[in-house]
Amino acid sequence: MNAENQDVLLDLEGEEEEEEEEDDDDGETVLELNQVIIPTYGTVPDQQNLHTPEWVDFDDKPDSLFFSDGQRRIDFVLVYEDESKKITHKRSDRKKQKRKRQIYESNLINNGLQLEATRSVLDEKLIFVKVHAPWEVLCTYAEVMHIKLPLQPNDLKTRNSAFNWFSRLFRVDENIIKPEQEFFTAPFQKERLSNFYIQDKDTFFNPATRSRIVHFILSRVEYATKNKVKKFGINRLLDTGIYKAAFPLHDSSFRHLSTDPNCPSERYLLYREWAHPKNIFKLQPLDFIRKYYGEKIGIYFAWLGFYTNMLIVAAVVGVGCFLYGCLTKDDCTWSQEVCDPNIGGNILMCPQCDKVCTYWNLSITCESSKKLCIFDSFGTLVFAVFMGIWVTLFLEFWKRRQAELEYEWDTVEYLEQEEQVRPEYEARCTHVVMNEITQQEEHVPYTACGKCIRMAFCTSAVFFWILLIIASVIGIIVYRLSVFLAFSATLSQHISGTEAIRKYLTPQTATSVTASLISFIVIMVLNVIYEKVAILITDFELPRTQTDYENSLTTKMFLFQFVNYYSSCFYIAFFKGKFVGHPGNPVYWLGKYRNEECDPGGCLLELTTQLAIIVGGKAIWNNIQEVLLPLIKNLIGRYCATARSEKVVPRWEQDYHLQPIGKLGLFYEYLEMVIQFGFVTLFVASFPLAPLLALMNNMLEIRLDAWKLTTQFRRMVPQKAQDIGAWQPIMQGIAILAVVTNAMITAFTSDMIPRLVYYWSFSVPPYGSHSGHTMKGYINSTLSVFNISDFKNVSKPFSPLFGNQTTCRYRDLRYPPGHQHQYEHNIYYWHVIAAKLAFIIVMEHVIYFVKFIISYVIPDVSQKTKSKVKREKYLTQKLLHENDLKVVKKTMGKIADKIIRGVDSTFRPKAE
Repeated sequence: MNAENQDVLLDLEGEEEEEEEEDDDDGETVLELNQVIIPTYGTVPDQQNLHTPEWVDFDDKPDSLFFSDGQRRIDFVLVYEDESKKITHKRSDRKKQKRKRQIYESNLINNGLQLEATRSVLDEKLIFVKVHAPWEVLCTYAEVMHIKLPLQPNDLKTRNSAFNWFSRLFRVDENIIKPEQEFFTAPFQKERLSNFYIQDKDTFFNPATRSRIVHFILSRVEYATKNKVKKFGINRLLDTGIYKAAFPLHDSSFRHLSTDPNCPSERYLLYREWAHPKNIFKLQPLDFIRKYYGEKIGIYFAWLGFYTNMLIVAAVVGVGCFLYGCLTKDDCTWSQEVCDPNIGGNILMCPQCDKVCTYWNLSITCESSKKLCIFDSFGTLVFAVFMGIWVTLFLEFWKRRQAELEYEWDTVEYLEQEEQVRPEYEARCTHVVMNEITQQEEHVPYTACGKCIRMAFCTSAVFFWILLIIASVIGIIVYRLSVFLAFSATLSQHISGTEAIRKYLTPQTATSVTASLISFIVIMVLNVIYEKVAILITDFELPRTQTDYENSLTTKMFLFQFVNYYSSCFYIAFFKGKFVGHPGNPVYWLGKYRNEECDPGGCLLELTTQLAIIVGGKAIWNNIQEVLLPLIKNLIGRYCATARSEKVVPRWEQDYHLQPIGKLGLFYEYLEMVIQFGFVTLFVASFPLAPLLALMNNMLEIRLDAWKLTTQFRRMVPQKAQDIGAWQPIMQGIAILAVVTNAMITAFTSDMIPRLVYYWSFSVPPYGSHSGHTMKGYINSTLSVFNISDFKNVSKPFSPLFGNQTTCRYRDLRYPPGHQHQYEHNIYYWHVIAAKLAFIIVMEHVIYFVKFIISYVIPDVSQKTKSKVKREKYLTQKLLHENDLKVVKKTMGKIADKIIRGVDSTFRPKAE
């Protein structure tokens, strides 16, 4: 009896024992075990049946991916700290942890896995348990998991694209990373083993598939039963600290080729040909990425690459519209009037806040009006319409590309056949219900009433936190309103710089920039809180499959982030400066704070500033969080390891000192890109350079994410994924909303519609005095007159008027004092409102109609992909079912021959 068994016997001595036989919830995946119940510690195997890993010493082969015999491949690694050397826990706790671990490892061996334990080279407290799945185990679980495996090579001829010669310039050299051979596949079945394309048993299941099968087993093996509740799975053991890590191995170092001749060094090739910055203009080796990391990682990089390529067209058009604005800004008549000393210099504007604000000349907005001419031009309108169509083309062509990947990567029927129930869901299945379809009893974690209660609670929690976000936004608005007063009273008195500083550092600018910075900080802090809240709500909701879990979490997190990131932009675009009243009767927020007006250059520039600060700050913060922090942690870990020893370190220990990828995987990468997608589409009418900035960011993002995965993080457990999940409908929703937001930004935030109304109607008789259509006089017609004697005491400014003027101007379309409808909206205002509403209706309907036509014309699945799917189904039927018919015919033929021979012998006359 080895030392491990002796320890367990000593630990169990004197404990009360009783035998019982338990069946696992999933009878196909967990073998029946005769077990012993210990009241305090749960379920353990019988002492005589307790199995322990083989103990071996490190063989000084740092790149080896095999057990010490050099034959059995390491499919997974478990890491724990030797309980006898722990000093942070009580002795009784250490015994409990050790017992659970030994039970778990014994059950793994009972399920057919082979374990080998090795002590750490650098830290003697750490133990590495290497896991190997034999051929029989792989075949059994491949059938249970409905994994598709090769039947025969793909015999369909591929047509070369007309642009194939051009794309070849940007592809990875096929001599370095060879293209993957295509196969027709079918769900694996052991009884039809001869029908599958097996050339070598060692390579039939690739390393990614082997790791996925082993993780499936690790997630479902029990280690205790307490109060009739089964405890199982590696995730719980990791959460409780019994194991410190569990991960599949990288196959080599990313810096150099493996010294093991049996290792293909795929990690090194991925780093050199994909993650290295020199490949920034190269296409990604998606099939190779999928082979190494699995479909879930592969489809993320496929989507990100496709999105980045589509941004090229949007960026080119956006730059063209921006250049058009730059070239035509000198012909902007209304900006010339603002800068003209005889026009803008003689217009005295009313104060924008109560008492402390002063009168000001319109000419001080000269610089901002010039900038506004660049963005608030006809080119921006064209670009907003173009982006409404571009986003539809992007989503429709991505559906086609996604359908191709679904077929090529064997995920077409993944959700229906292959995805397994989450272990957390299985553990709670205590209620019995009748299945309406099969009319058989099945176990579920809650009744119909319980499900309704859970959904109601989760929905209420989501809305509560969204309202909390809105409350934080209201707090920012209150800050803007209150601080504007302070800046207006003190800023001009304390600035001792040149006139240039006074010109640019206005109270409006200071308020906008500081509020944007505070908004960004609040957003980042709330993100951390809402992540934990969303996970808690989703865990309580208890989704059935991992895809359901991720989609539910994605929806919640995006709702939080949508309100968090976009609310301030929506406020500036659609609310700020829209409900301010007039100087004699201003509108107050919460009955105390006077509503703020737009910057003298207009709210469009302020919206651009807000976008630049949030998008730029978010990109910097994400890069620090995603790249710099793991790099620093790994450098510290390597420095400490080097300081302790200069010994040869095995591959599993090198990988252990890398950073874990986290339970949510690529969730934050998706979230970051979809939030960026929202900024690019929802507010593009205010900033046509947004697609260009997004393109530049994404070209770096692809390589940074690749670098991070290949160099800084442990290898992820390969997972299947049919598509990008809930992100697809989220982007479709953003695309629909983008049409509305851009139409409303063009109509209500920019001054394009008022300028067009003036040009075509109010510059000529009967409303205007010009003989022909012109923009001259536009500024004077859009600034209303206010008599300073009509100021109320609460808002009358302290500072006196310049000279002997008795009136001031303000941005609005109202009748002047002395008119029978003084300070009421004039006819120009109602014409503008009608034109804005008409513009929104026409623009929305035109773009939605074009979007509908595009969606109808472009099929979701190409004809080439449909042919491949039909061919595969035909071959599957032919190989798997017709072969069975041949066997039946052959068997029936033999039986018939025997019957005939028996009849002949019965009726044949006996020889005399």
